[in-house]
Amino acid sequence: MDGNGRWAKRHHLPRAMGHQRGVEAVRRLVRSVQGMGIECLTLYAFSSENWSRPDEEVSDLMNLMRKFIKSDLPEFIANDVRLKIIGDWQGLAPDIVAMLEDALERTSGGSHILAVALNYGSQQEIARAATKAAAKGAITAESIAAQLDTADLPPLDLLIRTSGEVRLSNFLLWQAAYAEMSFTDVLWPDFTPEHLQNALDDFARRERRYGGR
Repeated sequence: MDGNGRWAKRHHLPRAMGHQRGVEAVRRLVRSVQGMGIECLTLYAFSSENWSRPDEEVSDLMNLMRKFIKSDLPEFIANDVRLKIIGDWQGLAPDIVAMLEDALERTSGGSHILAVALNYGSQQEIARAATKAAAKGAITAESIAAQLDTADLPPLDLLIRTSGEVRLSNFLLWQAAYAEMSFTDVLWPDFTPEHLQNALDDFARRERRYGGR
């Protein structure tokens, strides 16, 4: 979900307003996906590299996270959404960790999965998984995959990046091995359910061979 800062700059607004509009785009998207046949939607909300941003911006992002959990949790429960967090989210502020633990417990019975990557870096995830796999025996592709943060999620089919950047930026590197990619110039605050549906329609037209003929 890239482009919040550039959206704010383009509209002559503070970066915090760009992040706020980005949260509104998340709400629009989450509310729309149930009719699209999507089993799991994964959002890259805060990377392990984002800590290098200015303290004020990081603080704004953390406060937005607090507000989002408080305001949207009842809607998740009402709409049968199960929250899943990937990344080293236990390293966040204690009050956020407590809020997330409560949200995970209260949504555990949901059938629609919303996975949120918090304090997440794919290289770090793979290193953690390999360490856990080695402690249990032979290191194989299967044993590493079984220890990934996403081990209990469906395989990744489609990865979408907004804002015109054409790179993965340390997101789901292992999981994306045979995923289809979609890159759009649309900045995240302007990304709509219609943009998502267009990406899904394009995905449906692709022929996936997984390395075969």
